[in-house]
Amino acid sequence: MHTIHHTDQTLLNHPTHTVWNALINELNGTTTWWHPHNTHQPGPTAPHHPGGTTTTTIHTNGIGKPGPKLHFTSTTTHITPHTQLTQTHTGHFHGTTTYTLTPHNNNTQTQLTITFTTTPHHLAKLLNKLTNLTTKHTTATQNALTNLHHHLNNQNPE
Repeated sequence: MHTIHHTDQTLLNHPTHTVWNALINELNGTTTWWHPHNTHQPGPTAPHHPGGTTTTTIHTNGIGKPGPKLHFTSTTTHITPHTQLTQTHTGHFHGTTTYTLTPHNNNTQTQLTITFTTTPHHLAKLLNKLTNLTTKHTTATQNALTNLHHHLNNQNPE
């Protein structure tokens, strides 16, 4: 099987606790900066707790547009608040996602690194044969990170 291993990152002009809160809010489905491609629905235990879950729906053509939807459920396996969150996932993708937050410039900036290592299954496996899912993943993640920049810049200052 073809394993996708990809890392995306961005430098945000906000301290780690602000970026951490934005990430957790997104995984809890209370913000929408990962739209129009991904939506998140938390499970009974929130994703920022060990064993917490999030179900992600990938809207391949965007939310509300026709096209296949891919789903996977992520379970938090490691958490260091404000520093790192690792989740394993099953469903259309089996693997891990790690979010790493690294402070820069006396914690006035944060580098957010997202490492996605997964194997497509079921419909995702078929789609990966027809199209380059790595490229689509990178485009969607880079769009999400741009949206995150806007989201954080439009928040009230702390």
